[in-house]
Amino acid sequence: MIDSQRFILGDEVAKLEASIAEYCETKFAVGCASGSDALYLALLGFDIGAGDKVLTTPYSFFATAGSIARAGATPVFCDIDPETFNIDVKQAEAALDAHPEIRAMIPIHLFGGCADMDPLRKIAQPRGVKLIEDAAQSIGAEYNGRRAGSLGDVACFSFFPSKNLGGYGDGGMLTTDDGALAEKLACLRVHGEHQRYYHDWVGINSRLDALQAAVLSVKLRHLDAWTEGRRRNADLYREALAGVPVRLPRPAAYQTRYIYNQFVIRAPRRDQLQEFLKQRGIGTAIYYPLPLHLQKCFAYLGGKPGDYPESEALAREALALPVFAELAADDIDYVSRAIAEFYS
Repeated sequence: MIDSQRFILGDEVAKLEASIAEYCETKFAVGCASGSDALYLALLGFDIGAGDKVLTTPYSFFATAGSIARAGATPVFCDIDPETFNIDVKQAEAALDAHPEIRAMIPIHLFGGCADMDPLRKIAQPRGVKLIEDAAQSIGAEYNGRRAGSLGDVACFSFFPSKNLGGYGDGGMLTTDDGALAEKLACLRVHGEHQRYYHDWVGINSRLDALQAAVLSVKLRHLDAWTEGRRRNADLYREALAGVPVRLPRPAAYQTRYIYNQFVIRAPRRDQLQEFLKQRGIGTAIYYPLPLHLQKCFAYLGGKPGDYPESEALAREALALPVFAELAADDIDYVSRAIAEFYS
């Protein structure tokens, strides 16, 4: 690759695109520079912009709603299901009825588990609403036996280094079964260029570089083994934390395969627990301390405390424990005993 001087796109990227499409059980995959760009490109692919609205939840990484605003559209929020942390289907339907300007919905497959996609499709399709999967945390997850990335009109992945499949820098991918959309996305990532210096659309510069693609192609061979390690560790936590007054993640019945990009508990006195664990050398993370409807940059949307109580409650309680595949059983026991000690 270095000898070829092909550092951007090229054969390594094409190889990874083919492998990701096969892995996600889709016909096409299009690489780009980041998961954030993947979301933005998906919206551009459907010509979503000023005057349009896009539905999502306020409990997510910023890029979900940020991409909507970046496209010139208006984010519309609805609350999450408190058990799955994903979009609440009934509230999504109510939002679609209340906002006929909604042209797309971005369900987030949060923490490694899929949103309930079949009923979402049933309410979206008759209204002409596009389904864009935010699968940044869920590569390899399965919904009723189908892979994340194959459940909507298009899906968006991130290869940020902390992801289950992470690169040595930023990287992203879109998957779809729509050949015309895939071709458009491939143009949009290079300034809308269909052939050299001829531009059919105003796109962006969001090209996946060949080095990241080469790294990811190697790591992809190990992804399933790493996923099974995470699933094993999640089971060990459930056993070790039985009886401790925290709420453990419980994948819904439709979650054929939950990949645990994070293992998130709901913890009373969360901040105090985090500090207690820190003093014992245990690293944890908070996802996400301030829901998107309360972020300063979205003040123009008029959100206020109490609008989305489930998202706000989870923002106060969520704590991610170490769950990476190489984590030893003794380490899980140590973490679990420390949590039990805090609540004793």
